[in-house]
Amino acid sequence: MHPIKESTVSGPDHARQSNGLPANSRPASGLRRRGFLGLLAGASALPLLPAASAGARATSEPATTTAYVGSMSSTGGRGFEVAAFDAATGKLTATTAVEGVPDASFFATSADGRVLYTTNELEQGSVTALDITDPAAPAVLGSTPTGGAGPTHLAVHPAGHLLAANYTDGTVSVHPLDADGRIGDATDLVRHDAAEPHAHQVLVAPDDELVVAVDLGADAVFVYALEGGKLAQRQRLDLPTGTGPRHLAWHPDGNRAYLLAELASTITVLDWDGAAFTAGQVIGTRDEGAAGENFPAEIAVTGDGAHVYASNRGDDAIAVFAVREDGLERVGSTPTGGQWPRHFAFAPDGAALHVVNQHSGSITRLPRDPGSGLLSPAEESGAFASAVVLAFAP
Repeated sequence: MHPIKESTVSGPDHARQSNGLPANSRPASGLRRRGFLGLLAGASALPLLPAASAGARATSEPATTTAYVGSMSSTGGRGFEVAAFDAATGKLTATTAVEGVPDASFFATSADGRVLYTTNELEQGSVTALDITDPAAPAVLGSTPTGGAGPTHLAVHPAGHLLAANYTDGTVSVHPLDADGRIGDATDLVRHDAAEPHAHQVLVAPDDELVVAVDLGADAVFVYALEGGKLAQRQRLDLPTGTGPRHLAWHPDGNRAYLLAELASTITVLDWDGAAFTAGQVIGTRDEGAAGENFPAEIAVTGDGAHVYASNRGDDAIAVFAVREDGLERVGSTPTGGQWPRHFAFAPDGAALHVVNQHSGSITRLPRDPGSGLLSPAEESGAFASAVVLAFAP
């Protein structure tokens, strides 16, 4: 493991690639943050189900379906891989790697499910479009620079734009999409106002118009209107210094959201009035008495709105919460069976969580009780070096 450079922002996700440092080294202390590599962890919410929702068990499901795994090619991964998912066994088996898609760290899809977009989490960041009309044989349509460094998250806006959050320099870029799904040059690049901004997530609000960006370095959530390919700020919600907000997940009712803090190991319940957020309950993600470093990564809400899940990197567990009228109640925690759970995705039938354990190069399956929300002990699902994100194809 190479040494990690000091940064004013703590956390584990982002190595300074310009110095030749590994993209996913674990920090030696809570005040160390790698320069830019990291995920998602709120979730892309289109047909791929990376981590956005899971409803009741489907009445029928094909025996085998396609899944996509993104990994850090800069640290030994294969970039973008296609995998076969066996619904009966829960196993994922790699079938092929798609060339020309380095450091694929987060996914989103077009509204019609024909095009998949991925971040290329490089110092000179870019986003790549892949045609997945044939889910088992994705074809690269092309890549476009984001104009920022270390893109960690992206979202498709229904107005025909792709939005990317660039972690390293704290910017959000806007790209027009062609009719065939190809990505155009950026029409806007907004840098968050902070001493050391680190935009970690960008997503579309429930009204399908406003844009929300979560910035770990600014300790803030930004709300924008998208007007003519440009972002116009409508709200800045500041969190306590050192919170380190990473990912936000919407409740299906569209009136609430849950904000996961990487540095504070907390979830803040946010009320949403259609235009702005108000912060409410703050609840911890860790077991009582837990010690040592911990950096939560991903958060997701079930399709029925009854449960919230969050991954804890360090504790290497998934925390389970029940949704109550007045907020969240922590009901359990289950080890992931691997190291550094950066992302997780609901199985297509909602009956399990598949957890991407980055440092152990493994994906594990945690069976899920839809009534209680509780998870059963982890089972092996597949081996994928330096994997950071998983999505199931439509």
